[in-house]
Amino acid sequence: MLADRTAEVFITLLRIDHASFANPILLAYNTEPVVRADGTYQPYPFQVNLPDQDEDSLPQVTVTVDNVDLTVNDAIRTLTGDPPTVTMMVVLADSPDTVEAGPFVYSLQNAQADAQTIQGALGFESDIFSQQVPSQTYTPVSSPGLFL
Repeated sequence: MLADRTAEVFITLLRIDHASFANPILLAYNTEPVVRADGTYQPYPFQVNLPDQDEDSLPQVTVTVDNVDLTVNDAIRTLTGDPPTVTMMVVLADSPDTVEAGPFVYSLQNAQADAQTIQGALGFESDIFSQQVPSQTYTPVSSPGLFL
C-alpha cells in the first residue's frame, strides 16, 4: 500500500440495504462487475467525499451517485420508515473478498437528486444530538434506591 508503484487496483464498494429491499443495491467504482461472496457489485459511477478534520464543525461524509440509470433513485424514493444502511469498503481487484479498508457502516440521513446525480449525507446515527442524556429519567419507580 505504501509502494511507489503497484499492479494492484483498489476498488471502492457501496452496499445499500433497507428492510423494504428484496436485495441490497451493490455498487462498485469499477468498469467491470466485482464478484464477492456477498453478491455481485455492479459497475456504477459514484464519489465518496470524506470529511475535513476541522474542530469547529461536525464531520460529514457525502456520497454522490450517478443518476442517469435511475436504479438508485427509484429505490430511494420508495423508502419509508428507517433510513437505509450504506456500507462502504475498499477491496483489491485480485482479492475482492478481503476488505482492505472498512467496512464503514453509515445511515443515509438525507438525499437530494437532480437529473444527473444523487447526493446523500451519511452519518452514524440519524438523531444523536437530540437524544436525552442521561437517557433514563430517575424517578422513584425506575430508581427506588435513590429515594429512600
